[in-house]
Amino acid sequence: MHENLRYKCMKNLQITIILSILSLFLLGSCIEDGVSTSSADQPVFSVDTLRLSDSFTGATTPTGRFVVHNRYDKIISVGSIALRDREQGVFRLNVDGISGTEFNNVEIRPNDSIFVFVEAKLPHNGVDNPVVIENTLDFNTHGQTRSVVLSVKGQDAVDINGLTISTNTVWNDARPYHIFDSIVVAEGATLTLPPGARLAFHDKAYMKIYGTLKSEGTADRPVEFTGDRSGFVASNIPYEIMSGQWDGVFFAPTSKDNLLKFTSVRNYTNGIVLDNVTSSPALTVIASQLRNSKGYVLASLHSDLRLYASELAEASEGILYLEGGSHVINHCTIANYYLFTALGGPAVQFYHYNEKSDNESGLPYLTADISNTIIYGNGTDLNVGDFTGLPVYFRNTLLRSAGSNDDNFINCLWDTDPKYYTVRSDYYFNYHLQPESPAIGAADPALTHPNSLVDFSGKRQNTAAPDLGAYVFVPEE
Repeated sequence: MHENLRYKCMKNLQITIILSILSLFLLGSCIEDGVSTSSADQPVFSVDTLRLSDSFTGATTPTGRFVVHNRYDKIISVGSIALRDREQGVFRLNVDGISGTEFNNVEIRPNDSIFVFVEAKLPHNGVDNPVVIENTLDFNTHGQTRSVVLSVKGQDAVDINGLTISTNTVWNDARPYHIFDSIVVAEGATLTLPPGARLAFHDKAYMKIYGTLKSEGTADRPVEFTGDRSGFVASNIPYEIMSGQWDGVFFAPTSKDNLLKFTSVRNYTNGIVLDNVTSSPALTVIASQLRNSKGYVLASLHSDLRLYASELAEASEGILYLEGGSHVINHCTIANYYLFTALGGPAVQFYHYNEKSDNESGLPYLTADISNTIIYGNGTDLNVGDFTGLPVYFRNTLLRSAGSNDDNFINCLWDTDPKYYTVRSDYYFNYHLQPESPAIGAADPALTHPNSLVDFSGKRQNTAAPDLGAYVFVPEE
């Protein structure tokens, strides 16, 4: 046989074989991908009820989602997907990449799935308490209806855009204050926040105090400064532990006699900043929680700061920045297990404390009295290790560093784990003391200030043998 003819015959045979295989594959695919007509073949949902993040009325919630599975070997065609109450106007849908309010003949391939994305925007309801709104998303397949309940809780808030408070003002706790831009307390004016007041700040919003801020929470009804997002960033990471959600609280040089008592301030970018506040005290913090900052939790520049029975935790750059000024820190827990970046510096940082660290401001050098306190977490605890001859004292303080007592470090516990309940890998941050903690009963009662007798949880110190740090250990019954 001629070689060219042989080549052509072989080539044609190969093509025939390939086409035969493709035909069998396609035939098999068609058989496998046939559309089910059985009423028994129904979609399966990843949830029975989809609960969206709590929201303020008038604002759109973060997007929630659930999965619709086809567990069978044939295509399921869902005849219709629709909200039962189509006039409600609260929930918005996206099914398998298509937005709308009603969807027809949605196919789910064998042993595959589709996503349903849901968000909600609640109308103002005219009441103070949160309101739960629900609707039902019905999936009609082969004459049968299966459903997922959509649920969202919303609350009317007092919306604030660029507010300046020029006279003495007392807010209330009836509704949260939703700050979109800024709150400024003018010089000479006082803003008082009562127990249970809640301030929720939008992205980049801030508060600046030229006058006085009095945040007067209680153990059972603390005041809250937070970001305005709730729910989860990812499946197991809540917004509750996320920094950078709003800017922070800034105290100007003219401010005076500021108070944070039983107050939680969290999720900010620049933390709390005292900027050359000349009054004494500039800020007193009692039984409060200050946590989750992209910068420092608290920065005090040439100001008089007093911290009692308070937790300061989680920050990228460090927890406390102390430059000049006078500082009293009693029964505090200073901890840094920040998740989202490498730590930028030690937990407590001292500047302008002697001639070598002089910042040429001409202002007095730093003084500090730190007592019955815990400074422990990831990274180093202090940026200065030798305060010889300086008015900086650590008394009965637990430190991460290895060291020894001297005239500045008095009766300290060195290189000692306080045994927090915190488990960073589980996104769990709890600085109460476990039963085996060496901090229990280790404080000097003579150093316990009256403002440190009750912690943020409302527990009272044993005056004969108080515990180190911000929290009172309570044995399990």
